[in-house]
This record gives sequence, C-alpha cells and structure tokens, in this order.
Amino acid sequence: MASIDLNSDLGESFGPWPMGDDVSMLSLVTSANVACGFHAGDPAGILSVLAEAARRGVSVGAHVGYRDLVGFGRRNMDPSSAELFGDTVYQIGALMGLTKAAGTTVRYVKPHGALYNTIAHDARQAADVIDAVKAVDPSLMLMVLAGAPIVEQARAAGLTVICEAFADRAYNADGSLVSRRLPGSVIHDPADVADRILRLVTEGRITAIDGSDVRLETQSICIHGDTPAAVGIARNLRETLVTRGVDLKPFAEGIIVHA
Repeated sequence: MASIDLNSDLGESFGPWPMGDDVSMLSLVTSANVACGFHAGDPAGILSVLAEAARRGVSVGAHVGYRDLVGFGRRNMDPSSAELFGDTVYQIGALMGLTKAAGTTVRYVKPHGALYNTIAHDARQAADVIDAVKAVDPSLMLMVLAGAPIVEQARAAGLTVICEAFADRAYNADGSLVSRRLPGSVIHDPADVADRILRLVTEGRITAIDGSDVRLETQSICIHGDTPAAVGIARNLRETLVTRGVDLKPFAEGIIVHA
C-alpha cells in the first residue's frame, strides 16, 4: 500500500497581515514547515500555529530562510559561510524554544524560497546549511528538492534526507521545476493536481511540461499554503489519495493519519 506525507509552509503571517489559512491547512496536511522569523512570521503567530499543530498531531519542521523579511525570503542572496551557518542555527534554535512552549518538537528542517532553490545546486551554501543542521542536532532530517544534487550531498554528510515534490508546480524533463516566469509553471486546477500527484505516489512518475515522464524519488508532497485556492487544492488532493487507498503519514513520525 502506498503512503505519503503532505506538507505546507505555515506560520508566515506577520502581526495583522495574514498569509494563508493555517488552521484549515493543519486539518489537511501531516507535516508543517513553520517559519522561523527571518523570511516571515512573528513569535506570537508562530507559537499559535505550533500549538494548533501539536493539538492535531501534525509533525513540525523549521522553515529556515535568508534574512529577508521585505522580500519574503525570495530574493537571491550570497551570505558568507559564517553568516549562513549562524543564521540557520539561530532559526532552528528559535523554533525549538517555541515548540517546547507549544508542547511539540522540531523534527526536520526545510529551507525556504530562494535559499531552498540555491542550495539545491550551490554546493557551498548547501554545505553551510547541512553543517548548521548537524551542529544543532544531527538526528534532524533535511527536506530538499527531489532529484537535486543536494540530496546526495546531504546524505554523504550523514543526514537523513526527505525528497520533496510540489503538488502545484510544473516540472521540466530533467526533473527541475519550471520557472515561475514561464506560462504553465503553476497548476491551478485541483483535479489536475490530484491526478498528477496520485500517479507520482503510486508509480513514482510525473508528467513533465513537454509531455515526457519524469521519475522522482518522493517522500513528501508540498502544497503551497499562501495561494487563494490552497485549501481547496489540499482538500481535494487529500480526499483523492485516501479514496485511492494511499495512507497519509508524517515521514518524521511514522504514524498513519486516517481520513
């Protein structure tokens, strides 16, 4: 029987400015990548999301990013190794304190935005993040883009790697994501999203934008939580997977979540 984890980026609201429907998403996903305050999120809001995740039994990961509140962590940056190492350690540590107060724990790390995309292929910045995770707690898992060079780099360094695919993003024939600057890069139809991911989960393949098949090792599916249709896409995907006999299971916990 196939099983998969569903994750979403949460805790990204800032004061009175909301970003997504975190409570609804927490009723649908099995893992939550929670902002750590550098690209988004404020302590009170983050703590609220963590408490809700704990109440629902959703696994928690540290969603670390560049120090870029204005750009929401989506601007390319080139920090020194000392800066990136320190910033990553700082963010994980901050979230660990908040999770303790909320009655849960940090089980994994998922970089955000530009940092996520950069370390997929930039070996130096990838090494800085890997070293930071290991320095805090080498048992923490690292979630990265399926098929990217960082997968083997992190495994060679001794980390447990979680390979992630994206529910609402189009793929190129080489397994990379289609640039958001190009038409068709984001898939908005809930039925299309569900059909693509069901095939990926059960067959290990996804259809690229040119119609070819791409094989991806995948342990978790990301559903972006900051788009207007996010909750509807997540609900339809969850219902489709469960109806087709797929178990939804947090990769960090090993606990099956039933519909």
